[in-house]
Amino acid sequence: MAVLLISLSSFGAAELLRHGQRWCTELAIEAGADGVEVRGELLRDPAVELAGLRGRAAVYSSPDGLFAPGGALDAAALDEGLRRAALLQAPRLKMAIGGFDAARSRDGLVALRERLAAQPVELLIENDQTPSAGTLDALQRFFAAQHAAGLDLGMTFDMGNWHWLGECPLEAARAFAPQVRYVHCKGVQRRPDKWVAVPLADSTAPWRAVLRALPAEVPHAIEYPLAGNDLLAVTQAQLAQVRTARGCP
Repeated sequence: MAVLLISLSSFGAAELLRHGQRWCTELAIEAGADGVEVRGELLRDPAVELAGLRGRAAVYSSPDGLFAPGGALDAAALDEGLRRAALLQAPRLKMAIGGFDAARSRDGLVALRERLAAQPVELLIENDQTPSAGTLDALQRFFAAQHAAGLDLGMTFDMGNWHWLGECPLEAARAFAPQVRYVHCKGVQRRPDKWVAVPLADSTAPWRAVLRALPAEVPHAIEYPLAGNDLLAVTQAQLAQVRTARGCP
């Protein structure tokens, strides 16, 4: 069975800022998760929290884009993400492509290849909710360009984010399956004014078909709201549901 994680953002910004990511990590592990994804944008005191989470995280999620607006590699953001992942002893760093531009980012891809070759952390590219870094076309251009530059980056496939951009998650799953090395499990529902993330069992999207189209052996993570009076019980129940869902024919 593949590794099952919890993205700590699932506990909500209020809980993370109140209790800290170490408290939420301990709850996730007690509930049966194999590890967690630490969220850079929700660290209260990065130096203290990262040190306290050392050895507990499977992924560090950077809030920064890999490329700056205009297409240059954001070397400072990359280096900070790699530094934090190394401090956590997390084997993976997750980033979105940001302002990548196929014509203007070629030199940046060469610099990226050289920087990644000098250290052990695996960089994974996520489809976010922005037109520049979350659409099928944008990510296909990026993965083609990075391959041509001699890179072999994997993808964090967020099942839900496609909906925010009007994209088909099943089409995306079929297109990117060879690159996928990490899956964000996220159901969605459409409210009158916006999309919202929900547990898979409550989703109106074809999540079973999407899961079947993605590799089963890569790490999967819950990334939808976990809330309730008995947060431990809620988390245990959702972990069990995702484990069952991943085994659905």
